[in-house]
Amino acid sequence: MARIKYYYDTETCRYERVKVSKSDVFANALGIVCLCLVFGAGIAAAYMAYFPSEKELALMKENERLGFYYTQMSGDLKQIQGELAYLQEKDDKMYRVIYEADPIPPSIRAMGTGGVDKYKDLLDENLDAQQLILDAKRKLDLLKRQMYVQTKSYDEIEVLVKDKATMLASIPAIQPVSNKDLKRFASGFGYRTHPIYKVRKMHTGVDFTAPTGTPIIAAGDGKVILVEKSNSGYGHQVEIDHGYNYITKYAHMSKIDVRVGEKIKRGQTIGAVGSTGTSTAPHLHYEVVYKGNKVDPKNYFFNDLTPLQYEEMTKLAGIENQAFDGD
Repeated sequence: MARIKYYYDTETCRYERVKVSKSDVFANALGIVCLCLVFGAGIAAAYMAYFPSEKELALMKENERLGFYYTQMSGDLKQIQGELAYLQEKDDKMYRVIYEADPIPPSIRAMGTGGVDKYKDLLDENLDAQQLILDAKRKLDLLKRQMYVQTKSYDEIEVLVKDKATMLASIPAIQPVSNKDLKRFASGFGYRTHPIYKVRKMHTGVDFTAPTGTPIIAAGDGKVILVEKSNSGYGHQVEIDHGYNYITKYAHMSKIDVRVGEKIKRGQTIGAVGSTGTSTAPHLHYEVVYKGNKVDPKNYFFNDLTPLQYEEMTKLAGIENQAFDGD
């Protein structure tokens, strides 16, 4: 039962009944409703904070899984980057050193993959995990770029390996006559007594004594660039261009078995020992020319001699005896 309210009227000196207008009723009702709404919203917020819905629980679990997989992926990326760094270091400090190639500059290896515009489409989507996705994408793009550079480096190394194999087969690296016991090494490179004029004169090669007809072999792969027969000077001689700035000369031959332009393999017989030209006895005069300069051939007899044999041959080459020719 509603309570009736009264007020004291001073003019009539009587208690009069309070009359409530409809607007007052409406205002009071509206205030109560608003208060209830505010109170209800507070309770709902508190409940949602402590008791998430099934959908929110599913989203939270999904975020946890995404975080786990992102952390795992970041670890894998870091491991791959470490392995790639190891390959890069090995490439620069070993492979390129062995094959005489310049290291790849760090600026090329660490070259960027573009500015912010590269990821404009992704930024425009305004995703919730945008920063995580951007970080992962930048790392992947950098990794792809570095792997591309490394792949190209290995392609270059492959070419260098093939070229190096050709170069090693071409460099004059064996004695031009069979001389395992070193008994045929007669005169070394340097100043020697001229066999005719009996004065000290520069001897620009080495002499190997051997009976006339002893096979002469090419010291390395190459192409014949000179075949000459003469009764003076070097006598019958052959020159082979090995490439890589190397040329070898074989002089005083009794027989020549090759022709100009012919491709030669190391160890192939090119002629025979003789005593043609300015020669005092059957022997082979052998020269090595590198970059246009005549150099000591003994430095290139490393493929068919043991270290002890090479040491003995070096001692023999240092003896200042008489040369067998006037070359």
